[in-house]
Amino acid sequence: MSNARIGFGGGCHWCTEAVFNALRGVEQVSQGFIKSDPPHDSFSEAVLVDYKPAEIPLEVLIEVHLRTHSSTSNHKMRGKYRSAVYTFSNEQSAATQDALTKLQGAFDLKLVTQVLQHVAFRASDDQFANYQEKNADGPFCERYIDPKLDLLRDKYGDWIKAGASRAIPRRQA
Repeated sequence: MSNARIGFGGGCHWCTEAVFNALRGVEQVSQGFIKSDPPHDSFSEAVLVDYKPAEIPLEVLIEVHLRTHSSTSNHKMRGKYRSAVYTFSNEQSAATQDALTKLQGAFDLKLVTQVLQHVAFRASDDQFANYQEKNADGPFCERYIDPKLDLLRDKYGDWIKAGASRAIPRRQA
């Protein structure tokens, strides 16, 4: 099976990029801004993920996404951080909706994550690409990215790229 592409938005794209870059089967993560059809046609922080479905199932990608951002909160920053899975076909939309329905049972609150068609992508400035890799010891990474990577290592260790778990920093208790 060939590579597939899907988009994820919900929190800071620097964080989201770091999470998906650590997963095996993920070939490339492009951070930036995605828009969909009206009324979701403003650009919102997100990433595009190119992955190998034979190596990592779509449902795992969606579950990781739901667990690494506030997927049950309709907080005031949802315009900038729209909680969404951006799809590229009707079949992908249906599979995503099925996965969200199945995963809802694992959450105490209702998921606010939407399934939206990808309409356009605008990449972040190059200086922000691979933010975690370039700024691993910085305060933003320590405060926001490292806890997500800790969760990834603890709950999804089987899905981390070979050798990546050593590269994922662990916060000091």
